[in-house]
Amino acid sequence: EVQLVESGGGSIQVGGSLTLSCEVSGYTTNNYCLGWFRQAPGKEREGVSGISAGGGSQYYADSVKGRFTISRDKNTAYLQMSNLKPEDTGTYFCAAAFWSSSYCGTWAKYTYWGQGTQVTVSS
Repeated sequence: EVQLVESGGGSIQVGGSLTLSCEVSGYTTNNYCLGWFRQAPGKEREGVSGISAGGGSQYYADSVKGRFTISRDKNTAYLQMSNLKPEDTGTYFCAAAFWSSSYCGTWAKYTYWGQGTQVTVSS
């Protein structure tokens, strides 16, 4: 059974930084995409960032470009978030796309999900 478990969420003030982690266990393929999604209160879930199997290609939603950085180390993904804004508040989900290793910015490819971790940015 594939499992994705996020950690690192919490409460932070505007302008602060947080780093989220995602541990993937169980069945994995050699080449797969990892990504981060979020769901703000009252809004639909949106893709935030994706990363290719080798980490060489990274994709970001326009709303987080220049502030967030995605990285990975084998079966662990990270999302470094800086200059946080109130609109970054939401539940952040780690996701995997096992049948794709190219263009990991296509959000529909992601089909395995973690439980989510809450990020609250207060002003």
